Amino acid sequence: MIKMIRKLLYITGAIILISVCVNMFFAPHNIAAGGLTGLAIILERLLGLERSTVILIGNLALLAVTLVFLGKEIFLNTVIGAVLLPIFIGIVPQVTLVSDTMLSMVVGSVIFGLAVSILYFNKASSGGTSIPPLILKKYFNVSTSVGLFFTDGIVVILCLFVFSVDAFFYAVSSIFITSAAMNYIENGINKKKMVYIISDRSDLIKHDILHDVGRGVTIIPIIGAYKNNEMQMLMVTLDKKNYQQVLSIVNKHDEKAFMITDTVSDVHGQGFSYESGSV
Repeated sequence: MIKMIRKLLYITGAIILISVCVNMFFAPHNIAAGGLTGLAIILERLLGLERSTVILIGNLALLAVTLVFLGKEIFLNTVIGAVLLPIFIGIVPQVTLVSDTMLSMVVGSVIFGLAVSILYFNKASSGGTSIPPLILKKYFNVSTSVGLFFTDGIVVILCLFVFSVDAFFYAVSSIFITSAAMNYIENGINKKKMVYIISDRSDLIKHDILHDVGRGVTIIPIIGAYKNNEMQMLMVTLDKKNYQQVLSIVNKHDEKAFMITDTVSDVHGQGFSYESGSV
């Protein structure tokens, strides 16, 4: 029950953020940055339809697609978002929070990317064109940020015919920023370090990493091509905060040690995706 309540709060908070972006950052400057919300902004100007009405009708139509392709769990989560979005779009004041169009576009896009990422993390969506990226992710392993970029592109093109060339480029820029924000949130916040160490004192280095850093070490047998001698290479995956500690350990035991460090964006397994000792 606590887990369900927490998820509902996250979904509701994300929907509120999206509503704020639409009513206070995008719509006042005619920035139809894709999605059903962007389409609602366009149809409001073109036909005089209420944003909340357009979003509600579109979401109801897409709920059937969600049930068929994404399953019951995401369908139920999408129902929550699909119903809440038009409600909060109608509740949140339609005011110009930032007068500068460029600044409004940038800030709104970052907040929008954060909100959509929160929804995706909770296996939910606000409905509309946020559903196709989930389908692309499930069946074709396409990143949700990339999927959202392509599905929103269709709506953005309509800006050329309804608003202006300036509005079109603002909308395009907004999609790029939203996509970048989502990609960073999905892959950039929790990056890890992958360290490879080759040293004649690998036993001492391994011992200190195991006991002082608390991270597991993988030993990989290698052969040096120059002298054709057998050696050991240590492989360590760790949090960025532990990297300097490992670097100090290596320098303490062997200042001539050969190290290769890479940054990885996704690590699963013991000690990372769940806590139970070291990897």
